[in-house]
Order: sequence, then structure tokens, then C-alpha cells
Amino acid sequence: MERIRTGVEGLDEILSGGFPKESITLVSGPPGSGKSIFCYQFINQGVNEGKRCLLVTLDRKVDKIISQAEELGFPFRASVDSGMLKILYVDTNKRSAYDTILREILNGGYERIVIDSITPLIEMPVHLKDTVSSDGIDFIDPAEFNNLDTDITLKRFHLKYIIDAIESAGGTALITSEAPFDSSGVSRDTISEFLADGVIFLNYDPAMDRRKLTVIKMRNTPHTLKT
Repeated sequence: MERIRTGVEGLDEILSGGFPKESITLVSGPPGSGKSIFCYQFINQGVNEGKRCLLVTLDRKVDKIISQAEELGFPFRASVDSGMLKILYVDTNKRSAYDTILREILNGGYERIVIDSITPLIEMPVHLKDTVSSDGIDFIDPAEFNNLDTDITLKRFHLKYIIDAIESAGGTALITSEAPFDSSGVSRDTISEFLADGVIFLNYDPAMDRRKLTVIKMRNTPHTLKT
């Protein structure tokens, strides 16, 4: 199986060379655990290998992300200027949010895709449409919507919608989600860990002043659960 290098020091060795190609991995953890930095490393590795990358942001503007990445040593501004990286800010309050994300994922020709974070997308309303998009994606119709009678089912619909688009595009992807401190689930939505091919949980130990990484699952990859 072809592997995609993670860009995270020591992780490729744990994952037998990297993420499985065309896999989708959930990166979860509490606030401050390093989820965005993890994604920046993944993107930067791709750019260094000459791969086109897409970073979809749902809660921070593009300039803020570039500034943060530059402060951490990732030359995102140069990557954007060269066309190797596209950072797409999507306002989930707009009905066009899904169209914007799906069109970019399906038509952009990206080999690495990051959605940071998936949480705002999961919590957005479901808009009804009676047509199929120009990209071939079936939008939910009123008859199907009537069957979405639970909050969990709605979340699953949102996630499946995006995951299907990423799989159709053929890229290798990371999606992030916050894990509340008082939650027993891996992610805030408690659904994405079941739909993703892999799950990586980030945490930190204040007493030891260090961050921890645990590979909870990874498709077709032997790994350890040790942090």
C-alpha cells in the first residue's frame, strides 16, 4: 500500500511509512492540544513534495491562518503565492457553504486536503434542494430529510456528505474536531471517529509539560496505542 508522509516527526515510523494513500484521518483533542499545528505539518510536507494542497477553514480567516503558520515556521504565504496551497475560508452561515467546499474538493485536483475544523460544518442547518449539483452530488431532498429525525443522524449526514466528496476526489485528508474536556467520546460530534479511516488523538500533560499523540485506529496499518 502506498503511504503518504505525515510531516510529523516520528509518526511515519509508527504508521509504517505514513497515512494510507486516499485515507481520511480524524485528528481530535481538547483545545490547545496541537491539532492545527499537526495539520500545518501535514500540509507543509505536501508542499515540499510538490503536491497541491487544500486547507478549508470554517472558523478562522485566511490571513489569520497564514500569520499563525508563518510564526510557527511554515511558509504558507509563499506556498499560497506559488499556487501549491489554497486556503479556503467558508462561512457556514451561508446556504452556499456546501457547494463551495464540494466544488473546491472535487475540481481542485488536490492530493492533500485538510478541513479544520469539521465541527462548524456538522452544526450547520441542512438546506433542502430538489436538484443534483453540477458536480454530481445529490443534495438532500424533502423526502429524505423527513427521515433525519435525530441529532446523531443529522451529524452523520453532514459528515458522510463531506467524506463522500473527499473519497471521490481521491485525496488524502485530515479532518479535525475538538474533544470536550468532560466528554467520553473521541470527538465533539461522537460520530466522525467511526466514519474516518484513521483516528489520532492529541492531548497534553501539564505536569510533564508535553503533548501526547495516540493512534487509536488506522486502516490497514499495524500500530501501537502507546503515546
